[in-house]
Amino acid sequence: MSSNRPGRWIRRLIVTLVVLAVLAVAVDRIAAVVAQNQLASMATKEAAKYDVRSADTSVKIGGFGFFPQLFKEDFSKVTLTMGKPTLSKIPGEKLTVDMHSVHVPRSLLTQQSGAVTIDSTDLQLQFAPRELSRLAVAATGLQGLSLVVVDGKLHARLTLGGSSADVPITPKFSNGRMALAVDKLPDGIPAVLRNALQNRLAEGIEIPELPFGAQVTGVSIADNSVVLTAAVKDLKFNS
Repeated sequence: MSSNRPGRWIRRLIVTLVVLAVLAVAVDRIAAVVAQNQLASMATKEAAKYDVRSADTSVKIGGFGFFPQLFKEDFSKVTLTMGKPTLSKIPGEKLTVDMHSVHVPRSLLTQQSGAVTIDSTDLQLQFAPRELSRLAVAATGLQGLSLVVVDGKLHARLTLGGSSADVPITPKFSNGRMALAVDKLPDGIPAVLRNALQNRLAEGIEIPELPFGAQVTGVSIADNSVVLTAAVKDLKFNS
């Protein structure tokens, strides 16, 4: 009988360690959810200052383990996602904000006041071509204009004076406007269409101010959407 006691003690120890490990993981996840909700609330409040709103805002804390990072008050990466955001009442498809080296005070876990500082932030804002079409029509006055994505390339389709044209264009961002540069006009296109496409599209579309004072770094086409990329240095959220 006595020979079995060490074995039972080891089994009990193993079971105890497993239970404690499961509890530790559960507590870590619960604390992470609380912190994520706090950060989502702070980010939503900050974004509203730029007239950016979304009914679906979420935050995910990355990195290895929540409590080890909280102890250092430094999270390697935090991702904010806003579904169907509006910028100055202009609908977007999705806003993704990747924040790197996020300094979060431990007091936020207990919902006390505090400030979150972020060393660097990268944004991706997706627009549907139809929304950009509305902006383009308003900016150019060309009622027969529409923007579509064809085989991963943005196209401008214009009907004017009984004639139509479909041409590939390249969006370029400068001084708060997205210029739509015509790549190549087809031969034989009527002069009225040629002038409208070359001149009016080049004037560009005014893009609303991006959240958090982000500065646009590029424009691309992805998944049938027009994607603005932007960056922010030394971002700060206050509770």
